[in-house]
Amino acid sequence: MELAHSLLLNEEVYNQLGEFQKAEFIFEWLQFLEKLLPVTSRTDIRENQKKLVEQLTSLLNNSPGPPTRRLVAKNLAVLYSTGDTFSVYQTIDKCNELIRSKDDSPSYLPTKLAAVVCLGYLYKKLGRILGNSFTDTVGNVLKAMKNAESQGRYEIMLSLQNILNGLGAAAIPCHRDIYKAARSCLTDRSMAVRCAAAKCLLELQNEAVFMWSTDLDSVVTLCFKSFEGSNYDVRLAVAKLLGTVLARALTSKQTTASARHNFRRISLEEVMELLGTGFLRGSCGFLRASGDMLKGTSSVSRDVRVGVTQAYVVFVSTLGAQWLERNFSAFLSHILDLVSQSHPKVIHSQMDAIGCRRCVSFILRATVGGLLGEKAQIAAAKEICQAIWKLKKVVDTAMSDNNSETRVSTTDATASQHVLVCALQELGSLIHGLGTTAAPLLQDSSTGVLEAVISVILHPSISVRLTAAWCLRCIAVALPYYVSLLLDRCIERLSALKSSPEGVTGYSFAVAALLGAVKHCPLGIPHGKGKVIMTVAEDLLCSASQNSRISLQRTQAGWLLIAALMTLGPAVVQHHLPRMLLLWKCIFPSCPKDLETEKTRGDSFTWQVTLEGRAGALCAIKSFVSHCAGLLTDEVVQRLLPPLPSAVDLLTQLSSIYKSYGNSLKTPSTVYRHKLYELLAVLPPKTYEGSFCAVLKELVADLTVPDSQIDASTFLLPPLCHENDLLLLGPLLQETDHRFIEEQLLLGNSIAGGSLEYDPYSIYEKVAKGDSVPKPLPPILSVISAATRLFGVMFSHVAESHRLQVLEQLLNSIKQTKGSRQQIVQLNVVSAFSTSLKHLANCKGSLGPEEVRRSALAVVMGALESNNPLLRCAAAECLARLAQVVSDSAFTAGLAQVSFDKLKSARDVVSRTGHSLALGCLYRYLGGIGSTQHLNACVGILYTLSQDSTSPDVQAWALHSLALIVDLAGPLYHVHVEPTLSLVLMLLLTVPPAYTEVHQSLGRCLNALITTLGPELQGSSTTVSALRTSCLLGCAVMQDNPDCLVQAQAISCLQQLHMFAPRHVNLSSLVSCLCVNLCSSYLLLRRAVVACLRQLVQREAAEVSEYAVALVKESREDFTPDVNIREIGLEGALLGLLDKELDQRLCQDIKETLTHMLTSMAVEKLSFWLKLCKDVLAASADFNTVASVDTTQEEETAKVDDGSVLTSDSDERFHPFSNPRWSTRVFAAECVCKIISQCENAGSAHFDITLAQERKQRDSRDDFLVLHLADLIRMAFMAATDHSDQLRLSGLQTLLIVVRKFAAVPEPEFPGHVILEQYQANVGAALRPAFAPETPPDVTAKACQVCSAWIASGVVSDLNDLRRVHQLLVSSLLKVQAGKEAQSQQYNESTSTMEILAVLKAWAEVYIVAVEKQKNQSDAHNYCLKVANSAEESYKGVTSSASGLLDLVQADLGILSKLWLSALQDFALLTLPSEYALQLPAEGGTFYTAETIENARPHYYNSWALILYATVLWLTSTGFIVVDPDEGVTNLSRPVTPTTMCQDSSTRPLVKSPEDVNTDRFHLILGITVEFLCSPRSDAAMENIIACLRALQTLFDVPWPRSKIGGDQELGVELLNVLHRLILTRESPDIQLAALEVVRLILFAAQEHVKEKRRSAEVDDGAAEKETLPEFGEGKDTGGLVPGKSLVFATLELCVCILVRQLPQLNPKLTCSPAVQSGKHLLLSEDGSRLVAVALVILSDVPAICSPEGSVSVLPTILYLIIGVLKETAVKLRDGQLPLTVAASLQALKGLLSSPMARAEKSRTAWTDLLRSALVTVLDCWDQVDGLLQELDEVSLLTAITVFVMSTSPEVTTVECLQKRCIEKFKITLDSKDPLVQCKCYQLLHSIFQHPNKTVSYPYIHSLAPSIVGKLQETEKAKPENAAELQVIQEGIKVVTALTATAEEEHRAHLVACLLPILISFLLDENALASATKSAKNLHEFALQNLMQIGPQYSSVFKKLMASSPTMKARLESAVKGNQESVKVKTAKHAKNPGKSSSIQLKTNFL
Repeated sequence: MELAHSLLLNEEVYNQLGEFQKAEFIFEWLQFLEKLLPVTSRTDIRENQKKLVEQLTSLLNNSPGPPTRRLVAKNLAVLYSTGDTFSVYQTIDKCNELIRSKDDSPSYLPTKLAAVVCLGYLYKKLGRILGNSFTDTVGNVLKAMKNAESQGRYEIMLSLQNILNGLGAAAIPCHRDIYKAARSCLTDRSMAVRCAAAKCLLELQNEAVFMWSTDLDSVVTLCFKSFEGSNYDVRLAVAKLLGTVLARALTSKQTTASARHNFRRISLEEVMELLGTGFLRGSCGFLRASGDMLKGTSSVSRDVRVGVTQAYVVFVSTLGAQWLERNFSAFLSHILDLVSQSHPKVIHSQMDAIGCRRCVSFILRATVGGLLGEKAQIAAAKEICQAIWKLKKVVDTAMSDNNSETRVSTTDATASQHVLVCALQELGSLIHGLGTTAAPLLQDSSTGVLEAVISVILHPSISVRLTAAWCLRCIAVALPYYVSLLLDRCIERLSALKSSPEGVTGYSFAVAALLGAVKHCPLGIPHGKGKVIMTVAEDLLCSASQNSRISLQRTQAGWLLIAALMTLGPAVVQHHLPRMLLLWKCIFPSCPKDLETEKTRGDSFTWQVTLEGRAGALCAIKSFVSHCAGLLTDEVVQRLLPPLPSAVDLLTQLSSIYKSYGNSLKTPSTVYRHKLYELLAVLPPKTYEGSFCAVLKELVADLTVPDSQIDASTFLLPPLCHENDLLLLGPLLQETDHRFIEEQLLLGNSIAGGSLEYDPYSIYEKVAKGDSVPKPLPPILSVISAATRLFGVMFSHVAESHRLQVLEQLLNSIKQTKGSRQQIVQLNVVSAFSTSLKHLANCKGSLGPEEVRRSALAVVMGALESNNPLLRCAAAECLARLAQVVSDSAFTAGLAQVSFDKLKSARDVVSRTGHSLALGCLYRYLGGIGSTQHLNACVGILYTLSQDSTSPDVQAWALHSLALIVDLAGPLYHVHVEPTLSLVLMLLLTVPPAYTEVHQSLGRCLNALITTLGPELQGSSTTVSALRTSCLLGCAVMQDNPDCLVQAQAISCLQQLHMFAPRHVNLSSLVSCLCVNLCSSYLLLRRAVVACLRQLVQREAAEVSEYAVALVKESREDFTPDVNIREIGLEGALLGLLDKELDQRLCQDIKETLTHMLTSMAVEKLSFWLKLCKDVLAASADFNTVASVDTTQEEETAKVDDGSVLTSDSDERFHPFSNPRWSTRVFAAECVCKIISQCENAGSAHFDITLAQERKQRDSRDDFLVLHLADLIRMAFMAATDHSDQLRLSGLQTLLIVVRKFAAVPEPEFPGHVILEQYQANVGAALRPAFAPETPPDVTAKACQVCSAWIASGVVSDLNDLRRVHQLLVSSLLKVQAGKEAQSQQYNESTSTMEILAVLKAWAEVYIVAVEKQKNQSDAHNYCLKVANSAEESYKGVTSSASGLLDLVQADLGILSKLWLSALQDFALLTLPSEYALQLPAEGGTFYTAETIENARPHYYNSWALILYATVLWLTSTGFIVVDPDEGVTNLSRPVTPTTMCQDSSTRPLVKSPEDVNTDRFHLILGITVEFLCSPRSDAAMENIIACLRALQTLFDVPWPRSKIGGDQELGVELLNVLHRLILTRESPDIQLAALEVVRLILFAAQEHVKEKRRSAEVDDGAAEKETLPEFGEGKDTGGLVPGKSLVFATLELCVCILVRQLPQLNPKLTCSPAVQSGKHLLLSEDGSRLVAVALVILSDVPAICSPEGSVSVLPTILYLIIGVLKETAVKLRDGQLPLTVAASLQALKGLLSSPMARAEKSRTAWTDLLRSALVTVLDCWDQVDGLLQELDEVSLLTAITVFVMSTSPEVTTVECLQKRCIEKFKITLDSKDPLVQCKCYQLLHSIFQHPNKTVSYPYIHSLAPSIVGKLQETEKAKPENAAELQVIQEGIKVVTALTATAEEEHRAHLVACLLPILISFLLDENALASATKSAKNLHEFALQNLMQIGPQYSSVFKKLMASSPTMKARLESAVKGNQESVKVKTAKHAKNPGKSSSIQLKTNFL
């Protein structure tokens, strides 16, 4: 194929190819040429033009297929328009010649058609350049049309359209001729020709004035005629023509031409009149209306009415939204008039009326709902209300004339019914769409929306009453605030009007509808409403028999209310269950005898009431079973069952009753049947096994002897067919934008589809998606669908023998009927049987023996050859399910064989289509029928069928079946891929475009082939690339197809290709195709476009976006998308589409696409995205909300913006989005939040203004979020103050995120301030409305969260500014204090729980932050005092804000603490396991009611943790001593706790003591935390766990709780175990550190407790006499610890867990394994080190809570761990710092060794032994390390030895062998080359030498002092080079000095004599001092100081020495002199900079 890529056709390659490859090759070349010509230079084109023209025109003779001829024509046109035009006339003549040719053979036809197409494109491209030649051409073409067949007529019409397009006004001379020709084509028998003619006329009306002036009437009539017998595409095309022409007629300006034709302007009324005529009288014209119309026989054919309906919509859409706003009242009155009584013939039957109402509703929905913005919609709703009021008056006057003569006028009352239904439906839909933005409309008393709707609830017509109820339901869903109000009002009216039949039914409908709305309102209704409704319902049922006039209505109303009540779910229903079951039991006779007696009594009326009541009861129980499955316990099921047999008995008797009492019982008995079947279908079949036979008999009768002669296939069968197979049956069954009205055409002429009045019980049910009003079918039909469903359930449960009988019976009944009746029976039987197969397959059941299979097969095979295509489709599916259930390969093969044989012999279309589909379906459920020969046979037959050009239907079905097999045969199909692909391509290139169904099937085939090839398509082998090229070719052919659904197929094929082989799909052309079709009028095409975009942007968002914009900029004439991509990019276009689109699935896809684009591009295109969101949000900003923004703080530019927002509403250019819907604005607000989180991941510069500004200056293209902060705040503000509650929630969420993310960003221009501070006013203004009294609780709850985040963020430091927001929280706190009674009764009680807890949580957060700030400051304060006093003033400034924040909270703390404690007690009750449910207080808790317990739970879970932490902080801040102000100080603490909460004053016990109160609180807090920490759910928030642990820390920081936990060992152990588990399950270091802190405090508490006990024991026993400590602490006398009971054991477990997790080497089990033996040291992370350090500190405290014996048993473990950590982590760090873990282990070791237990009498010896072993272990560390000495830190080990020497009793370390080894280590270290090590060594020896016990210190002095002195003497020669060496000498001198001090008198002189010469040798004379290095100078000074001190101390020795050595004396004297000089200079300097040297010393002194 690559060879085809050249400017000229490569003829030698071409001639070598076979027939079919030639066609492919040509198409590939033409495609390439089309892309190449526009980019080739003119000169190149001119050089090759002659040859090219020859090649292209010669192709015309080669009988090219449709796509090829179109490309030839396009290329010729482009060639002439870019090259020379002189030979164009020859080409035109040639084409005309070909058209004139007399050859009529089919083989010549393609050449003629190609010539026609060619002419069209040439004129379209070259237009007027071609001069006058067009008259001949047009004449020639029109002449050819006279005897052309349908393909010819189709192409000629399209060609004429192109000619008109190219010539424009120049073609006026031909207009009339073309018009005449097109007129005849518009009513052609071929639908494709009609479509083409409509397009041609649409083009014509651009210039042909007469079409919309003089000939307007005839054009309109013509269109009406064209609608007759049309299909969907024709209706779309003709409606577009009609709508456009009429719009043109209305808006046209007076032109000279029209003036000549004395043409008058046409008025809106006249245009409407024209359209109305079509709607009301159809195409019979204006004149011939007389005869038929007067007789009342003719009825408008439905397709005309549906066509006209679409024309109305096109007409209004063409005129636009503004026109509609201006003319809405005229338009509305006309539209409503269409269904009014002034045209009685239109609605003379209910069926027609329903059809017309649907059409009217559709017109209103598509125009008002689709075009208008929110404000205009509100205005429209007001107009509709006016209309309702007017009609209401008419009805009232009619009803008020009570005198008998005028009573006739009730017809007037019913006359308005259809108008009212339409008006109410549209009003409901409008308000439903507006959501909470409709609030102003309902509050506007002048309109009185609610009054209007409620007033018509009493209308005499039932359909009006139902629709009014439905309208109320819509209002309730849109504005949840009104649900309770409306319910109350309707219940009140219902009780008042109990004796009016209209009142009872109307208001009961309304209540039922409102109850159905509750599940769509998350905020619910008060729980008590259920009780009220149940009472009303019971009352109605009980009083039904009192007054026969309204007994029927009362019965129906009572059961309707109960059934609707069930939808509220188990929580409400369980309270009313007993009453309902009692009513259910009473309504049916209790035994068969009673039923018999019933039959004998009564008349038709009483039977009617009885049946109505029983049907209602059945309905109520069905509602109960479906909505309250949770309550269906065995016990309840047992109580449900008894009435069932009697209900079934009545079912069997119905026919006899019906015979005895006449026709009036027909409908009630059908309804009863329907309801019983529905109930049985949802009950478990086991429950009514006894009645199987009776019910099945009735079902078979219903299916085979139906009452109706209606073909119900269109609603019975589609659910039973596979959705992909339905595509075969044309667009009517597919989803389209016009589905709502097109549905009527499906149902045949006898029914118009469903309507609410057929089944009032559907008013409370959940609506099927996408449908607005429920549309139940008439009872006659719904009973059949219920019967098929129930048959499906029961057939799969009856015995196999019984099945055979049933099937035989069904077969016989089919045989016995004839004609259309037979088809209806067959249809019912197949749908019932298919349903049963579905059930059998689901429960993996078997069908039964051979005979059953045979009968089953007979049922299905009969239907497979039915005339009804839908039935054939269902039968094929049924056959496949049959094979699935039997699941026997021989049976399946048999089925396939039957179809093979049939297909070989049969010639009729019906059996060929049915059996070919059956072959494909068989594959669907069997995952490929194993054998290859079977597959080959199938494929062979389908190949043949798909080439049968005589019948497009057969081709379409065969190809569809082939697509199924390709898809399902899996890898087996690979051998057939190439031939199939060739076949598909050949057909694509040859099948005429008019056969769209064939093209669609081809598309499905291609799609399946691409999927089968899958990732192989990426390959580079020749076969693969050939396959790939073929696939791409196929897609290109389909993209050029005029049918939208084929284009959709092409797009999804390209999408598949892009997934498997992205490099080979040309993205730019794909994107251009997507952009053009983004706003197509075909829903399926739009869906395909968006689905494809969604996939593309996941990988290449940026490229897609760039291509889209680039394409618009090139703006070729054939590329004109309806959306403004140039300004707002593809993203903006998608947002705009999202705003207009009504299809849920499509909207979801658009959102996902935008989200993907946002995630990948928001950071790069930040300004663009933010502007998009801002435009969407600002487009809605009302005048008042924008004006109220406090803009004083923003820059001037912001003010300008404000102005533009206000003015540009009228100016369209400013706003790419005019009035977006609230849902779009919510999405924009969510996008803002996503953008922020994307920026957060992208880098810190987005949240650092200084950095952002720097980088922006460096590269102006960079963009950072922080620079757009003003916009973010503004957007959040606009959203948070909108009318729509959803948007307010989104806005507050955005604000919350902004506050959290930007709180800490400093303001560079004002140091000490943050950037958010300037937006205080905006934040305050955004929050204020959320605290208004009428705000819904969820908004207030969200606002509380924002408040607390704002206050806690610390952005505002000035208290006065903070008060604004603080005041809001205070106001909501007052609301909380008011208690349950004051809560609004609008919503469910759980919503007030939500709001209260949100308020309490917000306060808790603020309080926690205030306390933490104060704590930090007091720490800072102490630190400041340590450092210096200079910072006093600045410090004062800081404290004020923190303590100020605390002061703000302090005022309300008294109240808050009580509320917090109450909330915690509620939470504690709610977390109790279910078995304690009976112990919960009956009336609920403080903040929740018992009935709404389940709804309240999540709110408590959401907020308890912070409330708990705040409560603990408060309790500990008061030290647990609380004085209640109410009681005065006399009673120390009256418990304000919840302990007294649920008791009234009379039963309140005596006041508890403060101790008890505190104990209760302590256990409440501890209980909650332990319960939560025991098993935090895996999704538990981190902050909850942290808050819990912090609370525990705070709790145990105070002595009293510590005493509680210290004294209760079991409690301590439990807590430790819980913490242990938490540490095991949570990896987060923060959590583990916090947990360890709690462990430390628990241990501390235990220590205090043990100390206290010991102290009191000592005091009691008079410790003077006793030496020993009394035995307290764990381990008593034996030293044993009991796991599970021992605190020590639990602590050790926990510490070991932490240590081993961080240092696995410590685990003795592991140390043996090779993995750990490497001996390499691990450097822990910072967090890891901190954890280990804390664990070690805890370990060293453990012995303190043991008895002496106990301490002995734990000591080895503790020592092992501490020394283990030391050993593993003692690694040298660069700067000589000690690692944190080493420091901690030394600290711990010191703590341990100095433990009193080491000296206690009972444990002393054991301790000594163990400590010696420990010392040996430390000493052994050195010897283990072979060759790794450099890593090990000797200093740490030496320090450890020193700690042993210094801290233990002498007997531990003075053992000869140990002492020797220790001294040895010091010796080695003294010789170290590292000055730091030497230095440290000297320091350690310094401390050992000073040990008070001589037995310890002397051996060290004797062994080490000489070498130290020796070393110092050596330094005389080698002077120190640097500070480190200097420090070594200084430390050495210090050691010797100290030795001198401790030595005994006789040795002292000797030592001084050694020391002085060394010191003097360090002195320098004046000259040397000047030139000496820094270290030498320092040494000189140091020596001098020491000499000054030593001289006076040991004067005798000093003097002696000086005398003996004059040189020394001289040196010393000169040094002293020099020193005195320098001291003077220095003192002067020092005065200037005091306090320099102060720094913070960390505790690293372990000795």
